[in-house]
Amino acid sequence: MNVVSTKEKYIKTVVPEMESKFGYGNIMAVPKIYKVVVNVGIGKIGREGDKAQEIFEYVKVITGQKPVKTKAKKAIAGFKTREGMEVGIKVTLRGERMWSFIDRLINVTLSRTRDFQGIPVSSVDSSGNLNIGIREHIIFPEVSPEHVKTIFGLQITVTSTAKNNKEGMEFYRLLGFPIKKN
Repeated sequence: MNVVSTKEKYIKTVVPEMESKFGYGNIMAVPKIYKVVVNVGIGKIGREGDKAQEIFEYVKVITGQKPVKTKAKKAIAGFKTREGMEVGIKVTLRGERMWSFIDRLINVTLSRTRDFQGIPVSSVDSSGNLNIGIREHIIFPEVSPEHVKTIFGLQITVTSTAKNNKEGMEFYRLLGFPIKKN
């Protein structure tokens, strides 16, 4: 059985189909994925040092790249945050790591999500970017559920060069993202 990677699929099928469907005059006008950002808001958990470090390590394992801790720019009393306090963890993936992550996301991870019926159409914004919220990080194959102490959710943003929602929607469908039909 010969499995085609998402990058190969993009080059061999997505580019020609997008060119014919949208009538691009140049191959460089076809949308491409620019980056993937994985973000975890740690909020209250951030005040507990060991749990924040555990989340940091899991994000590192899931993405294959060392994350960056994001800090609050200003104090907000309602959220009990102080300026400079760690409020999140994020990773920006580009190049081969990005394509590897997208492969695992489409082919393995999303299918392991409980009650998954597809990515909602509203997840593609007006600029052609895809935003996916995942409630439990244990759906990733790199994470062993038996050893997990803290379950956390994460936000995945796939940034593309698509110009609008319609173009982005078709682009992600051709790539293999399971987007719901209207």
